[in-house]
Amino acid sequence: MDEKIIGALGEQSLETLMKRIDDIAKQLGGEEISLEQSLALYEEGIALIRICNDKLGAAERKIKMLKISDGGEIEETEVSSLGE
Repeated sequence: MDEKIIGALGEQSLETLMKRIDDIAKQLGGEEISLEQSLALYEEGIALIRICNDKLGAAERKIKMLKISDGGEIEETEVSSLGE
């Protein structure tokens, strides 16, 4: 996929990108399409998934956790991973 197209897709919201991934999955699973169309849709879907993963990773890095220190002060710490 063209770098300009990927860059333009990166400007779209996560929700918009995820809806497009859903649309691609429906097209690949439901309609009779040519092999060339299938491959193009698959390639687009993979690119969209990578962009979504990048966006989610960036959001994860921005998440901060507030906690109260032993001295009663509110401290802000970064969350290293949402899964931990």
